[in-house]
Amino acid sequence: MATKWGILSASKISHDFVLALETLSAEDHKVVAVAAKDKSRAENFANDFGISTYYGSYEELGNDANVDVVYIGALNHQHYELTKLMLESGKPVLCEKPFCINAKQLNELIKISKEKRLFLMEAMWSRFTPAYQKVLEEIQNGAIGAVLKVQANFGVPISNIERIWKKEVGGGSILDLGVYTLHLVDAIFGPGKPEFVVSKGVMNSHGTDENVSAILTYSEGRIAVVSTHTKVKLNCSAFIYGTNGMITIHEFFHASKKVTINSTDYEFAQPNTRKPTLFPNSVQLRYEIEHVRQCLKKGLIESPIVTLENSYNVQQTMDLLRKQIGQQFEEDDDLSTNV
Repeated sequence: MATKWGILSASKISHDFVLALETLSAEDHKVVAVAAKDKSRAENFANDFGISTYYGSYEELGNDANVDVVYIGALNHQHYELTKLMLESGKPVLCEKPFCINAKQLNELIKISKEKRLFLMEAMWSRFTPAYQKVLEEIQNGAIGAVLKVQANFGVPISNIERIWKKEVGGGSILDLGVYTLHLVDAIFGPGKPEFVVSKGVMNSHGTDENVSAILTYSEGRIAVVSTHTKVKLNCSAFIYGTNGMITIHEFFHASKKVTINSTDYEFAQPNTRKPTLFPNSVQLRYEIEHVRQCLKKGLIESPIVTLENSYNVQQTMDLLRKQIGQQFEEDDDLSTNV
């Protein structure tokens, strides 16, 4: 039987999520409901995608017995409350990244997930792409020897976008861009936490970070250097250095164009969506969508690829980066209790 999805929030990323889902078999995946605070937005979204049911409240979605799993595509500051609402309504959840504002919130969600035996996963789509799977396979097979350094840069001029500069919605480069760099590092060096983290960043007048650069050290002499920026475009590639070679993931945050492993290029063809996605290459959301289905079929309550521990460690590191540069949200209370 098809996995029946409920979509929470008629957002841009939800739009791309459904387009990506449509590239999978209709026998395996079906969107059966969408909910938004503004019912007219939910109705328009439902009409655009041929979804049979739409709601003007999230509670109604949580109470819909026809929904097997809920995808949450809302803004950062809403992730905790909405994920909690869905879990308490008995729904498995795939929540957009970053999972929460801080690790304290995420810890509460993990507890609920485990108590209720409900699937919970952060939608860190890059970790499910064919490019990432190829890179991790080659590292495991020893293609570049022992990995000792990872460098990842993610910078795009988006500082004028409200979800980036506005503190009240959980803005800033760390939560929006840094989460990609840290998940890459975690995929290679994790699931252990970094032993030492030092960072510097620049804040805007609204109290969110415009950029941050950080060094993370791990056991056995391993080191990661990550940079984010919302005012300039960086070379958005990742470089993985081993004792016998190196890997470059070109535009690593979506990893759709090319991976270079010891001078050999690998490219990965993607299917076309029926109409253009709003964000580049987000057709690749299809891989995490299918992964969730397989997890649900097996009765798992977390992903073996992006575990809850993976997400929690990344969330803790983001808390630490924000603390070091002086970026604090109302949800943090005393940030020192979260790191």
